[in-house]
Amino acid sequence: MNVEVTLLPGIGVRKDFPIKSGRRRIGVIDHRDGTLDLILSKADDPDVTEQLALSANEAAALANLLGAPQLVARLRAEHSDLEGVNTRQFPITRSSPYNGRVLGETEMRTRTKASIVAVMRAGQVIASPGPDFTFGAGDLLVIVGTAAGLDAAAQILSRG
Repeated sequence: MNVEVTLLPGIGVRKDFPIKSGRRRIGVIDHRDGTLDLILSKADDPDVTEQLALSANEAAALANLLGAPQLVARLRAEHSDLEGVNTRQFPITRSSPYNGRVLGETEMRTRTKASIVAVMRAGQVIASPGPDFTFGAGDLLVIVGTAAGLDAAAQILSRG
């Protein structure tokens, strides 16, 4: 994918790319003040865009929505020939008993035989988080295990 980067003097940086149809572009404007706009060009004029201002939390949530399914699909493909091994994603919500607590406190591996293999945070993948990794609301955990182990993981993350 060829991402075009355009400096916008006094504003920030525009980063976009053509979508499959080739007639429109999608991307972001990364403002100097740290704000972010999602942009989508008009079908008949790629230089004219519709802009949607995103808060930092909204941008992080969107990044997780876009990135996590690709990561999970890749992991599924890599172990698709291993019967009984599954991958799921689980959110850490504000009401989760592990919001603000460290991974080690979940005792996930011991209690479920499932492993937290990655965390999506603000569009970034944190691979193989250690026991001292602190969860935060909005994190999306990628967990690998048996179906029963993943069901148990869901219970732990929602109820403690």
